[in-house]
Amino acid sequence: MSDLPWLLMTRPAPDSARFADQLKTQGETGFRMIVSPLMQIEPCGSLPSMEAFRGLIFTSANGVAAYLDLNGPRDLPVFAVGKATEKAARRAGFATQSADGDSAALIEMLRHRRPDAPLLHLRGAHTSGDIAETLTELGLETAEAVIYDQRALSISRAAASALSGSEPVVAPIFSPRTAALFASHGRITAPLLVAAMSEAVAKAALPLHSRVLRVATQPDARAMTACVVALLREARAMSGRDSAV
Repeated sequence: MSDLPWLLMTRPAPDSARFADQLKTQGETGFRMIVSPLMQIEPCGSLPSMEAFRGLIFTSANGVAAYLDLNGPRDLPVFAVGKATEKAARRAGFATQSADGDSAALIEMLRHRRPDAPLLHLRGAHTSGDIAETLTELGLETAEAVIYDQRALSISRAAASALSGSEPVVAPIFSPRTAALFASHGRITAPLLVAAMSEAVAKAALPLHSRVLRVATQPDARAMTACVVALLREARAMSGRDSAV
């Protein structure tokens, strides 16, 4: 048996590598990482006629990438759910504003700021909440366009082996859909410590029956990094083999 717990990353390999780098910048190297994406992002759909819209809403960096692939205009202001999405939009040349939170925070920001409308929410096929409908009910006319799909993937053999073992597994989960796909995997015997990006993610992760389920203090990368660092330390202590990192 190894001295180090497993870190199970369910995001695509590039995102997983970036998150691991963030952990290392915090001095955290006490883990063995398995990358087993549970979704594959695939562009789909098309853009509506864009002439009438006065602003764009993005709730993921995947939406920004799909919009760019469709050659949408870049002269509209962007309202982003959080810092990672805002960073992707800003890098593409958009003028951006971020809610620094979740969809509820985004809706509240737009309700308060009352930007010119109509707005267009560019989203994936699977999403939680109805941003366009809610904003329209609040008097901000908003349409939506599905421009990418999140195709489900099976868990890898390496991940399945870790989850059926006896050594602790720390699993950061970033979306309710990922949590639901993870929960559909089946019986888990390993001590599982879950870091949930938000309360909505934590609710979707409840069927996992994890040993520890902790919600990040904010739905952003920095808070998730801190949450995972704490869980990795708990995982090492759980086996009585905690080591200085």
